[in-house]
Formats: sequence, C-alpha cells, structure tokens
Amino acid sequence: MAYDLWQWLFFGLAAMIIGMSKCGIPGLGILNVVIFQNMLLAKDATGFGLPLLVVGDVCAMIAFRRHAEWARVAKLLPWAAFGVIGGFFTLGAIDNAQARLLIGASLLVMIALHFVKRDPGGGPRAGLTAPGFGPVIGAMAGFVSMIANAAGPLMMLYLLAMRLPKMAFLGTSVYFFMLLNLFKVPFLVYLNIITFETAGANLKLVPFVVSGAFIGYFFARKVNQIWFERTAFWLTIVAVSYMIWNAIKEVIAAYG
Repeated sequence: MAYDLWQWLFFGLAAMIIGMSKCGIPGLGILNVVIFQNMLLAKDATGFGLPLLVVGDVCAMIAFRRHAEWARVAKLLPWAAFGVIGGFFTLGAIDNAQARLLIGASLLVMIALHFVKRDPGGGPRAGLTAPGFGPVIGAMAGFVSMIANAAGPLMMLYLLAMRLPKMAFLGTSVYFFMLLNLFKVPFLVYLNIITFETAGANLKLVPFVVSGAFIGYFFARKVNQIWFERTAFWLTIVAVSYMIWNAIKEVIAAYG
C-alpha cells in the first residue's frame, strides 16, 4: 500500500501511542483511534489498527501477566462476544461515510465517560457495580470495540467502579482486551477490512508499538501523567470534532 512519508509519520505516532496506552498510560487510548480515522477510510482504519492493538496487548501481557482477576474477565467476555457480533453485522451493512459518523458518535460517548468516571465524593460511581450491569458493559464494550477499537474508556470506568488494586486493574484490562481483539480478527478478515496488504503495513509499525510500550512502562511515572493525559484528551476532542465534521460532509455529498 502506497503512503506518503507524512502519513507514515502519523501511523508511527499512532502505533507508539498504542504501546504507551497499553503499558502504563491508558488515558491515551482514544487518540490512536482518531489518528487512524483521520488518515484512512472509516472501516479501513478499524482494520488497520486492530493488529497493532494485538501487538500492544502482547506487550502489556508480558508486563502484567500475573495480575489479572480472571473471574471478572470470564464474566464480561461472553457478553462482549455478542457485542462484537452485533458490530460485525453493523459494519457489513453501512458504508464508510455512515461508519465514520457512527464511530464519531461512539468516540464522543467514550469521551463523555471521562467526565463521569468519578462521583462527587471522589470515588468510582457505585451504580456501575449494580447486579446485571456487567453484561451491559460487556456487550457495549464488544460493539464499540468492533466498530472503532475504542472501548478502553468504557472498561476503565467499569473496572474503576470495581475498586480493583492498580496492578489487578491493569492485568484484568490487558487480558480482556487481548482475548476480545483476537476474537475480532476473523470477523474483520471476512469483511475484507484486514488484508494481506494492511498486515504488511502493520509489520512495519510493530517496532513503534514496542517502543511505545517501553516508554509507557518505564517512563510514564517520571512525567506528570495528569498533565500528559489531559493534553492528549483535549487533542482527542479536537481530532474527533474534525473527524465528525468530515463525516457530515461525506454524508451530505453521498446522499445530498
């Protein structure tokens, strides 16, 4: 696949962000999604990013492999699988302009979750721990992950509400997303969104994911992480807004 140098630079940045978000700076998670969405067609961006996310998951598994709470992973995964299947049929039924609008709306919801992560008293919102809410979270995470690779904020919100220790939080999230992302691969291959050509491009970006993982793991605690994540958060809002504006223009051009 022929890309210009400036495009490869952005791809490399997005790949590095994947590694950083998986291995120590989870607040960066949406930014890589938006970079790919603004560089590629909507469906292509989802398929292009997924193999790199799996590489990031492997890096994170090596770092946090001993800290997962498997009971929580097992509780969510079956429902997430239903969400993935729903996302599969949705992606197969819509065009790229519609997909970009749907992905943009999903990203806005995920961004909004950053504002509601904690209750006024400073703790995670207790409502998320209500009986029966886990399946809802699992299905929503599977659907959003399938169409946009952007379920990270939703899972952060849920696992924070579970009051997991920091390492258990990271380990549980790692294994959930690794199994979920692997489950998504054959569906995107079937839709011809992941191809041999995109896989070849992904191979060139693996070193950026790995280097980002090292940065996230070893250096995240040496910088002001709150400032860093807030900067990334507002950059994401700007990029999502730009993406949605382009999506609206695409829909008007296609159906106007």
